[in-house]
Amino acid sequence: MSSFQGIWVPVVTPFHDGAIDFNGLRRLVSHLLEKHVAGIMVCTTTGEAASLSRLEQLAVLDAVLQWVPAHRVVMGLSGNNQIELLQFQGDILKRPLAGLLVPAPSYIRPSQAGLEAFFRTVADASSVPIIVYDIPYRTGVTFEQATLLNIVAHERIVAIKDCGGNLGNTLAVLASGEVDVLCGEDIQIFNALCLGASGAIAASAHVHTEQFVALWQQIQGNQLADARVTFGRLLPLINTLFMEPNPAPVKAALALEGLIGSELRAPMQRASEALLARLQGVLGR
Repeated sequence: MSSFQGIWVPVVTPFHDGAIDFNGLRRLVSHLLEKHVAGIMVCTTTGEAASLSRLEQLAVLDAVLQWVPAHRVVMGLSGNNQIELLQFQGDILKRPLAGLLVPAPSYIRPSQAGLEAFFRTVADASSVPIIVYDIPYRTGVTFEQATLLNIVAHERIVAIKDCGGNLGNTLAVLASGEVDVLCGEDIQIFNALCLGASGAIAASAHVHTEQFVALWQQIQGNQLADARVTFGRLLPLINTLFMEPNPAPVKAALALEGLIGSELRAPMQRASEALLARLQGVLGR
């Protein structure tokens, strides 16, 4: 069985007065492990990696590795300066971990050939598995199907976080059998798992975590009627958590549960009062 099955949580980075709140992070990670998530992904989009220095990112990774077995930890690796990114990759790989989550370089919009060269270079330099992060609305570049299939053929690329919004690409990758598909759009989790995705990387799964885990287990057990009911119950939460930019709603929900504070780093803003009121209704508070 692949290492990348089940529900993985791209953990938020808690802050207090501008600094990383490591006590809150430990409390949150422990809570998620108690709910039987497959693993933790650190320094992702949801983890506000773009607002963390490289040293802060390594500090978050080191902290999580104290609390979570290395085979259940994936680190985000992103950037548009390839030389600097490869240097940072080398620093990360001094630590034990399950893999790296790597999006296309943002803003510079490389060609399809450039995308293939980038992922080949990162994969060649890696001693751990690579998960390709397909998220064109953040990177500014879209994988053509042939490009994506060429990329995932690399022996060290073992999975894709699928946020591409292209069903044809999703089906082609599933049919190729080259890599596992992890759903990255929470609203599509039920559909993706039924199509054959091996799991999900779900920001929403910070909340009602046990229901997301149950959903995956139900579909794995071919209990589709039960899974539809579970997903239907999760839909109001998923929709609410993406009404404002992620991860502000997730942090607000976690603050309502007393796990962490709701602070984000600028230019990100806390969830609005209107969203807080809606969250309280969804969470029954």
